[in-house]
Amino acid sequence: MYLTRFRINTGRVGARKLLASPQALHAAVMMSFAEPPRTGDGPRVLWRLDRDGNADTHLCIVSPMRPDLTHLVEQAGWPTTGRWDTFDYAPFLKRLNAGDTWGFRLTANPVHSVRNKDGAPTKPTAHLTPVHQLGWLLKRQQNAGFEVMEKPPYKQLIHDQDNPHRDTHDILLHGRRQLRFSKGQGRPVTLMTVTYDGRLTVTDPDAFRATLTQGLGRAKAYGCGLMTLAPA
Repeated sequence: MYLTRFRINTGRVGARKLLASPQALHAAVMMSFAEPPRTGDGPRVLWRLDRDGNADTHLCIVSPMRPDLTHLVEQAGWPTTGRWDTFDYAPFLKRLNAGDTWGFRLTANPVHSVRNKDGAPTKPTAHLTPVHQLGWLLKRQQNAGFEVMEKPPYKQLIHDQDNPHRDTHDILLHGRRQLRFSKGQGRPVTLMTVTYDGRLTVTDPDAFRATLTQGLGRAKAYGCGLMTLAPA
């Protein structure tokens, strides 16, 4: 597995076109590999855009093979001076242990299925409020091999039964975006994404390694599901 980080030159026309369409950026990411990456239950190609305010915009990629981003440098970087950084991710993944604490970032597509009166499920519906978006993550943490850390009691605001996760966890939700783009033959796609920045504890290293290499949630092809770690 490899972890790659590429700085995007947002002043270029090519970069703005890619940033405007997750479908186009997904295609550009997949072009980074000489052989089409396999899809399935194992490790897959995941990517995420990190936009730090009005400053830098970076593309992060986790992949089973080492990527070649020459075409992205030419289209959306600095052709004469630009480059990307790729690291061997496998040794880090092997060192993960239960009880480890890490800072994390995840951009996800938190959705739920709403059933009609006849019991048939509708299309996935986005969670729109921070409480429900956080609840979406907390429902998945056990199977994903981690636990979002809670704040010390003195830092928690009073909460009630209608808002059980409010300010109790060491996490910040931000960067909510509603993405609209065309897929294939002009088929419209709408996605709601949100970014989670917080701290976690590893509870099941094997399950957590799967989360880091297979992604969490839906819309993985469109920049969702990639979780990265940093020292807590």
